[in-house]
Amino acid sequence: MTASGPFGRALCAMITPFTPAGTLDLDGAQSLADRLVSEGGCEGLVLNGTTGESPTTTDAEKSALVRAVSEAVGDRASVLAGVGSADTRHTVELARDAERAGADGLLVVTPYYSRPPQDAVEAHFRRVADAVGIPLMLYDIPGRTGTRIEVGTMLRLAGHPRITAVKDCAYDLLGSATVISRTDLAYYSGCEELNLPLYAVGGAGYVSTVANSAPREMRAVLDAYDAGDTAGAARAHRRALPLVTLTMASGLPGTVTTKGLLGALGLPAGPVREPLRPADRATVSGLLEAHELLVQAGQSDM
Repeated sequence: MTASGPFGRALCAMITPFTPAGTLDLDGAQSLADRLVSEGGCEGLVLNGTTGESPTTTDAEKSALVRAVSEAVGDRASVLAGVGSADTRHTVELARDAERAGADGLLVVTPYYSRPPQDAVEAHFRRVADAVGIPLMLYDIPGRTGTRIEVGTMLRLAGHPRITAVKDCAYDLLGSATVISRTDLAYYSGCEELNLPLYAVGGAGYVSTVANSAPREMRAVLDAYDAGDTAGAARAHRRALPLVTLTMASGLPGTVTTKGLLGALGLPAGPVREPLRPADRATVSGLLEAHELLVQAGQSDM
């Protein structure tokens, strides 16, 4: 399939594997990244996001992870590095570090908690984009940051040559479709339940946490749609909803549920860092069951 966005279509918001002692597991990260690309069909990996527990990793750990994963996947997939923070100066430092470490692009979230007005939001993103030579994916997730990137702000930022994409968690399909229709920004769904709806109105693909554990099954939705099988795409989308629900809407962070499931599947994950706590046995059991059913259903379609 031809990639429809600057970083591909099927992107995974990758977890950050840790050792049992809680230190950075670079070997595990390389192994997981290689599996996601070579076996799972991921066209891009997004590191050091919230799924990657970025609030608890050091700047040095973030850079080391980007270097290790970039080395593991080479030119087989895009590697994006999350560099967002509530501090513009620190965000610029992280962006430059990620570029030096080999990232192909940057994921930059709206400054959180301080709730800056729109002119300050715009200035923040421009400062970061002006400081590097690689493209930016803006991350619009007002439910976590407290601040939306308004449509008018998006339209203005789209004119910057290095602002090329958006990870969309705003839950405003009308606003997203408006920006898609008026700019060249590549819109990636950051909410699995909206992967297909956003793609159908011109989105570029998705950045998915669930893709850590079910990369082929998440990609199957886009592959069917691109093949002209819209009914098949809808079926694949619906099939994934039980795992999506347990992973992303169970009351636990997606990092917790994903690491629990990956560990149960024997894949690199390790513990979560505090203040997060591991998923309990009942949660992991439910995830395993939903995962098995999804994989079996996908195989039956082959």
